Amino acid sequence: MIYVFLANGFEETEAIAPIDILRRSELDVKTVGIGEEVVVSSHGVAMIPDITEVDFVPSDDIDMIVLPGGMPGTLNLEKSRTVQDAIDFCAKNDKYIAAICAAPSIIGKKGLLEGKKATCFPGFEQFLEGAEYTGEGVVHDGKIITGKGPGAAIEFGLKLSEILAGTPKAVKVKASLQCS
Repeated sequence: MIYVFLANGFEETEAIAPIDILRRSELDVKTVGIGEEVVVSSHGVAMIPDITEVDFVPSDDIDMIVLPGGMPGTLNLEKSRTVQDAIDFCAKNDKYIAAICAAPSIIGKKGLLEGKKATCFPGFEQFLEGAEYTGEGVVHDGKIITGKGPGAAIEFGLKLSEILAGTPKAVKVKASLQCS
């Protein structure tokens, strides 16, 4: 199962594009609302998550967690005990952690990027503690996948698809999206 965490102020493109791509890849995705039953994006798009943080329990069914960026969404994710516990569980149990835009700062501050290549939205590099900042659209290093920002959301989603569903499925989804 892939869990995508949504907090008020999330960047909708960074959440919805990967969710859509992962579901097109026939992967199981659940959105987790942090703090609210209806979560509102940074540009006023309301989403009803599949479950709330009260219903989320870290377990072996996790294949990956995804942290969309946006402001103040990233700060709201970072303040959440549920999100922090999910990150800790994934790190301890060798599960994938994906974060895009400002959200890589959350895992950077936890020391999980030490010695890894990573990217983020320009201006957040200082929070990628111990990482080699690449500035690329998407970076995959071990069990960590980072994305630069909204413009990289499709590429980010396709990388997540490739990792969990395999290259042939990701290529098929990419073609269906008419990506060049």
